[in-house]
Amino acid sequence: MKRPTAEELRRAAGRSVPDIITQGLQILFCGINPGLYSAATGHHFARPGNRFWPALHQSGFTPRQIAPDEERELLKWGYGMTVFVRRGTATASELTDDEYRAGARSLVRKVRKYQPTMLAVLGVGAYRAAFQRPTAKLGLQPEQIAETRVWLLPNPSGLNANYQLADLTRLFRELRDYVQLVSSSLARTRG
Repeated sequence: MKRPTAEELRRAAGRSVPDIITQGLQILFCGINPGLYSAATGHHFARPGNRFWPALHQSGFTPRQIAPDEERELLKWGYGMTVFVRRGTATASELTDDEYRAGARSLVRKVRKYQPTMLAVLGVGAYRAAFQRPTAKLGLQPEQIAETRVWLLPNPSGLNANYQLADLTRLFRELRDYVQLVSSSLARTRG
């Protein structure tokens, strides 16, 4: 993947990144919005230093660490990607509460249409603002969207100094273990 120039980054403001989504995913990962690097390249979590791809691999979701421009590979493993707010910005702090709430409504429609088993939201503050849940904590949320369970993870951006890669890997692994437990339980009840 070619590194964007300063001019390409400047022009990426406001651009979106396409969803990686299909029916019946095990997990739909939802980021906050594309950063300028992602908007310029057209790929989720594309900025070097973002810990999403390493955490995904190190927690056991993928057999190897994939690069952002290989993101469609996620579909074969039952995972997809979307964002709350489509508009690319330099930082998420540029987003408004109205954009978060509109993003939540759009996300709910998307989840109802595609029916993933789990929605994994990557960003505590974004989730709190979007769904007006000011006390939401990491992990499984009490509410569902139709039959889809909701799991809250930290934002994997390199700007999020509260969580290092080892922390993110552990939290991603907790999600993976939970989804495997639910999947095996469903298989037993159907069998």
